[in-house]
Amino acid sequence: MAKDYKIFISHAWDHDNDLKDLQDLLNKRGYFNVEFKEVTKDDPIDSENAKYIKRVLSNKIEESDIILGLAGMYASYSDWMEWELDKALEKGKNIIGVIPWGQQKTSNTVTERSKEDVRWNTDSIVNAIRYWAD
Repeated sequence: MAKDYKIFISHAWDHDNDLKDLQDLLNKRGYFNVEFKEVTKDDPIDSENAKYIKRVLSNKIEESDIILGLAGMYASYSDWMEWELDKALEKGKNIIGVIPWGQQKTSNTVTERSKEDVRWNTDSIVNAIRYWAD
């Protein structure tokens, strides 16, 4: 029986196409069950209170087996991604940097915090998740 992985993907809302593409990639992988824990544009936290938002995100990170950080350059300009990745480290969660398809440059915000950085390849991403997940 395949293990079910709870995954939190740290991403920038302005580039949610990368998030959706990564979710699709993982959902289509056979013998790999995943539950996504991140907050998306399609299902946002209904609040403008930063303390509340951080508490909800913190709980979602805590529930996750692994954190994936989309390592496009846009991550360097996202205060929320930086906060999420730092919170993951604080909670002892491993981070995998996922380099979006076609990216030549990567964000130090992600790569300085990750255990491993992988290119946009299903097997590479899945193998890293299996290796680093709690």
